[in-house]
Amino acid sequence: MAREARLANHAWEALMSAYAVTMKKFAAEDIWQDLSMREYDVLYTLSKCPEPISIRELHKHVLLSQPALSRMVDRLAERDLIHRSADPADGRIVLLSLTVAGLEKQRGIGRRHARSVAREVAAHLSPTELGQLETLCRKLVSPERNS
Repeated sequence: MAREARLANHAWEALMSAYAVTMKKFAAEDIWQDLSMREYDVLYTLSKCPEPISIRELHKHVLLSQPALSRMVDRLAERDLIHRSADPADGRIVLLSLTVAGLEKQRGIGRRHARSVAREVAAHLSPTELGQLETLCRKLVSPERNS
């Protein structure tokens, strides 16, 4: 058990180090236009949602505190990148979705970011390793975790 715990912690440290190093490289790139990486992350997350979602649901997918996310959503809505609407089932809940301008901005930045990610990650991993990395990461976030 101690060996397994040590291996798990070493793997976690390696994952977090890889994340920190690559995120610093991506943050330094001149692709983000007038958005921060965190703002882009919110737009990207919303772009993956087929239906409008609540801020509570959005919060599950981004690395921001609830108050910081609320302020960011306010700023992005003021810039006409996010649309707010009342939930028809519960008028107290505000649903969020991308505006046309928000989707266009996300897609434009996203294409450049995807090229950067591919270049950076493929420079260090073989195609087989890329497939293994995807499988392992998906296993870590899947609800079934043991499948």
